[in-house]
Amino acid sequence: MLTLILAALAVGLGNFGASIGIGLSGVAPSTRIRVSLVFGVFEAGMPLIGLLAGRDVAHTLGDAARYAGGALLVAIGAWQLIQTARLSKKGVRAPPIGTSRLILTALALSMDNLVVGFGLGVEHVSVVAALAVFGAVSVVLSLLGLEFGRRFAAAVEVGSQYLAGIVLVAVGILVAVGEL
Repeated sequence: MLTLILAALAVGLGNFGASIGIGLSGVAPSTRIRVSLVFGVFEAGMPLIGLLAGRDVAHTLGDAARYAGGALLVAIGAWQLIQTARLSKKGVRAPPIGTSRLILTALALSMDNLVVGFGLGVEHVSVVAALAVFGAVSVVLSLLGLEFGRRFAAAVEVGSQYLAGIVLVAVGILVAVGEL
């Protein structure tokens, strides 16, 4: 069980970082629910797919999944920066994160979970336990990240949209180099 919890925390740190970035953009109650649900589903579902995919698929995807996920997060963060710059020229604040961007972010963050899922399969971890732990840890870390981002945004009001994009780019780089 300790291995399962540590694995969930390790891969959930990306969600925490991305949630801070989302929280910097403003967090309505509906956003909290959407982020928690989407991140939780992807964080729990991807290890399950890894468990079911088997050794060959998980091994082949190993580094490629990490790089693809990191690149996608960098692209999402860069898009946030571009949109913020365009909207600020018009004097308009960027809207909260949309569902499609949220799903892309969750997908990018959970790609390495395929390989983690395979590793858990080798350890003969219960699928039900893996789903529960990964989902719960993801939801908790996402909510903590959203709250941290919201509080930080309130303190630095000016530029929080830019900071949100920078945080997503940084998380993407850390995911790609294997630090998250």
